[in-house]
Amino acid sequence: MEEFSDSYDGCEADAPASWAEQQHECVQELDEVETLRRKVKFYFMNPCEKYHARGRKPWKLMLQIVKIAIITIQLVYFGLSNQMVVQFREENLITFKQIFLKDFDEDTDTYAIYRQDDVYKHIEFIIYQFGRLYNITVGNHEYEINGNAYTPLSLCQEYYRNATIFPGNETFEIDSQVQIDCLKFYPTQPLSLQDVEPPFEVYFKRLISITVTFVLKAINLQTVKYRELPDCYDFTVVITFDNQVHSGRIKINLENDVDINECRDWKVTGVTATNIYLTMAFDCIIILTCITSFTLCTRSVISGIRLQLKYSQYCSKHCNEKVPLSDKLEFVNGWYILIIVSDLMTIIGSILKIEIQTKVLTNYEGCSIFLGTGTMFVWMGVIRYMGYFRKYNILILTLRAAFPNVIRFICCAGIIYLSYCFCGWVVLGPYNEKFRTLNTVSECLFSLINGDDMFSAFMNMKHKSTLVWVYSRIYLYTFVSLFVYMILSLFITIITDTYYTIKEQQQSGTPTSDLEKFLSECRDLPNSGVYRLNQSNDCILDFCFNRCRQYQERMT
Repeated sequence: MEEFSDSYDGCEADAPASWAEQQHECVQELDEVETLRRKVKFYFMNPCEKYHARGRKPWKLMLQIVKIAIITIQLVYFGLSNQMVVQFREENLITFKQIFLKDFDEDTDTYAIYRQDDVYKHIEFIIYQFGRLYNITVGNHEYEINGNAYTPLSLCQEYYRNATIFPGNETFEIDSQVQIDCLKFYPTQPLSLQDVEPPFEVYFKRLISITVTFVLKAINLQTVKYRELPDCYDFTVVITFDNQVHSGRIKINLENDVDINECRDWKVTGVTATNIYLTMAFDCIIILTCITSFTLCTRSVISGIRLQLKYSQYCSKHCNEKVPLSDKLEFVNGWYILIIVSDLMTIIGSILKIEIQTKVLTNYEGCSIFLGTGTMFVWMGVIRYMGYFRKYNILILTLRAAFPNVIRFICCAGIIYLSYCFCGWVVLGPYNEKFRTLNTVSECLFSLINGDDMFSAFMNMKHKSTLVWVYSRIYLYTFVSLFVYMILSLFITIITDTYYTIKEQQQSGTPTSDLEKFLSECRDLPNSGVYRLNQSNDCILDFCFNRCRQYQERMT
């Protein structure tokens, strides 16, 4: 960067004819440079230094502390409410399996049947249990009413339209078109397969699947004791007899699609709605706090961009240099951007939470994602203020400096990782449950990198093919050796080298970038009082006056 004398030499080259004009331009130019330097230095000060420099109170810091406290309280209360919703949904799923699946065992991973007679018995059992639901359930489950009639149970059979199969002769003829036949059973009528005309027949040779679907309703009353209005639930229960493999084993699976609605008519006695109103008022306070935080942080980001443009103009005018991208990014405070994103997500989540409390919406999943992510970003923003301490700052600087190299390293390592995922899925998938899908393959390999689940990954390989078994050993040993001992060690080395580099730079105190050199020329302390003034120091004026007078004497 240019010294004051160098800036003045530039003035000598283009000296005006009048000594007074020359003096005025030099003073103005040096004043602008010094003012810019102080503005940039003030921008990078911490809240305490800004308070000593201009008496500006750290409003953003105090606001962030308050926001962290109230947002965390909001998240805890919503988390407890969301747990009740999830618990009610999961326990109802277990209840439906126990009621509608014949001889169901929770400890069994796969529920399947193998005989034709068992298929009819299980279907008959489901229809029978559906018809006498009032007499067997201990919950508040009821049938869905559509208009003036109950919604029926639907029994659908999916099969190939025509098929002639002779495995003994190794011949077959099949029509690939799929046909679906459905029957309906109403709970108000006698329910039995024997009552159906024509009789229900399962085409086992060409059967693809049998699906039993019905809808039940329930009310989650456990929220009453927490002063919350209960929700009404629609459970769409789907029981599938899966025969797509045609291996003689029909797997039975029960799935539960939940739809949460506002109850049409409700009345809760013995409690008041004060708690609901207070909770909504608290959410409104959080929204106003986040809007204020969003406004202050956005203003700071815009101020940093404007200051970066002024600094770029200075470098272009006085140094004939372009500002490096790394120096430009210094003016864009990433922590403010993180807080802005956090504020937006918290505002959206709080609005959804208010609508859930007023029973306008029941989107618990979306609300939990917005509130959870917003709270995570708020707590991550605390690291910004810890960075003002020297011992913590070196860790933050290390993460920021190592980030580009880490991203490039992950891209290269990710290619190798994906190659192992595809290979494991194709080769080992049929023989190991952990490699059955690409998702489970990735989860298994990531666990191996972290040292988890190694023994089971080796032992779960079914020894049905000697060639595949040997290949699996080579596959797993090479993956563990490559990623644990080489790639992971290189990853740690990148961060370690960056840490020591940053530490040496801090110990030496030597400016490493043009921006740091520019700021090092301003030695005014925050409590010196010069940051409160709009004009330059008297010493700068005297310096420029003396230099201009010496130049005039040489000219005469």
